[in-house]
Amino acid sequence: MKLVVGLGNPGPRYAGTRHNVGFRIVERFAAERRIALDARRFDGRFGRGRLATPGGEPLDVGLLLPETFMNRSGECVREALRNLPVDDVAQDLLVAFDDVDLPFGRLRLRAGGGAGGHRGLTDLIACLGREDFARLRFGVGRPVLPIDTAGWVLSRFSAEEEAALGERLGAASSALEAALTLGVAAAMNRWNRDAAPPEADPR
Repeated sequence: MKLVVGLGNPGPRYAGTRHNVGFRIVERFAAERRIALDARRFDGRFGRGRLATPGGEPLDVGLLLPETFMNRSGECVREALRNLPVDDVAQDLLVAFDDVDLPFGRLRLRAGGGAGGHRGLTDLIACLGREDFARLRFGVGRPVLPIDTAGWVLSRFSAEEEAALGERLGAASSALEAALTLGVAAAMNRWNRDAAPPEADPR
């Protein structure tokens, strides 16, 4: 089984914030592939489905949105990995999350690496004791106005960004499927060159 995790914070207070774009990517992926995220497992929202592969063999996929808050995401993922038939974390775990170091809407797939200051990823790496798992970073940009990073990621997208977000979430969903069915290296060749829309004024 492949396990896809979207990082974010639970509850209506955080819905629509930049920090929750990992949730929105996985929700978009699930909706497009008719995978219901309606089970409550591992302290999160969980769904399971199958994807078609180029070789014709169906691929079993689990989707997980931790509801333990961002800085405790690792506990939920660790529990899921203990109980699901995920054979190899390095090959079978894929995490989607926001990144302030990328322009709005830009995608970056990586096979591993550090946390880069992201609290959810920091906790995940600490709980798993490893960082050799794939991740999809979605750019949320940095603020022009004087606001700290914590305040920025907990703010909502501007109207201009929301107007462009649907297409970018669709691109992220496609990048996830490519990484799962073709492998991260092949997906990187396509989606890491994907152009983001012109940067919106966040004011």
